[in-house]
Amino acid sequence: MSVQHVDPLEDVLALVGTTSRFSVSFEAGGDWAVAFEAPPAVKFNAVRRGHAVLTVDGVPEPIALGPGDCFLLVQPRLFVLASGPGVTPQPAGPIFEAAENGVARTGAGGDFFSIGGRFDFGDRARELLLDALPPVIRVPGSAPTAATLRWALDQIDTELRDRPLGASLVAEHLAVVMLIHMLRLHLAGGAGTGPGWLSGLSDPVVAPALRAMHARPAEPWTVADLARVAAVSRSTLAARFRQSVGRGPLDYLTDWRIELAAGRLRRGDGVASIARSVGYSSESALSNAFKRVTGSSPRDYRRRYELSR
Repeated sequence: MSVQHVDPLEDVLALVGTTSRFSVSFEAGGDWAVAFEAPPAVKFNAVRRGHAVLTVDGVPEPIALGPGDCFLLVQPRLFVLASGPGVTPQPAGPIFEAAENGVARTGAGGDFFSIGGRFDFGDRARELLLDALPPVIRVPGSAPTAATLRWALDQIDTELRDRPLGASLVAEHLAVVMLIHMLRLHLAGGAGTGPGWLSGLSDPVVAPALRAMHARPAEPWTVADLARVAAVSRSTLAARFRQSVGRGPLDYLTDWRIELAAGRLRRGDGVASIARSVGYSSESALSNAFKRVTGSSPRDYRRRYELSR
């Protein structure tokens, strides 16, 4: 059975409305340490010069950062950036409020320089994406596989430094490119994720079935069909899928169809056309499945979403 190549990571990032925003850059020298409040969104930083130590609340070991290294703070936790151990941290607020020309500074000299900002997502991002990730992800810039990430950072540097027309928009789009590559490198490195589709993408048996369902969500898939796509037996696919994703393949398919339907409801599409596009024969069939998964009918869901805007 031929299935076009579809990237579930791309699907989910598009569905949850991923956007980015840069904050002021940060420069430091000498002995320094800065304590940051727990950010309300996913925080990212990239070291462009020098070295630092990152300490995150609840993460037992400090994380060494060098030139080209990036980190994602996936959960809202207090964190400290420092030149090394034993330095009393200053609060970040006054330092960043005093920023000049887009750069916050502390200490003597400019041994260390980083750029950073935040990623914002839609309502479903935590359940669909973020809860499966560790609280902090470090991606080493020196890894041979990080070449595209280094390229994106170099382009971001150029946009933020030279400020040509549209620089902020270009930099923010490049930051999303950076996010995708950070997640790819995290998964390719064998780093752990919780049960879910992200874990499934790292499983050579489960990944083809996931891609098939994302490529053609309206297809009347059976476990036998998906097992043929994955080139394994039905029992092997079912067991591996449940082990890595945390539920059976058809349960995952139902949940993904409902996520797609909810996304189109938020856009204002008609329920009948949504039903056909995600594999339901009628409005009532979609409504029954939607209510079973979300606890509300499609129309009630849309009404609540419109009232919350």
